[in-house]
Amino acid sequence: MLKKNNIFTGLLAALIFPAITLVIFKYLLNNKVVFAGKPSIPYLVSIAINLFIIKYLFKKGNDQTGTGMILCTFAIMILVFLLQTGYLR
Repeated sequence: MLKKNNIFTGLLAALIFPAITLVIFKYLLNNKVVFAGKPSIPYLVSIAINLFIIKYLFKKGNDQTGTGMILCTFAIMILVFLLQTGYLR
């Protein structure tokens, strides 16, 4: 999957995969990305995809790349939480 095993590769991958997921959600649902009144579901799905990729990376021995993905994923989770609760409007 990824050839380099460093933190910066993990940070980059952690930003690219959720972006692809969100573009797919926006394209398929024509900007009506609300499931049962929950507008943050697409973000949570993209975070879940990141977590599965992190699990795969640690199994393959790419610890540094997995660590970079963990750092970025938790930052994204905190940002989504703060935006959904209204602290960052």
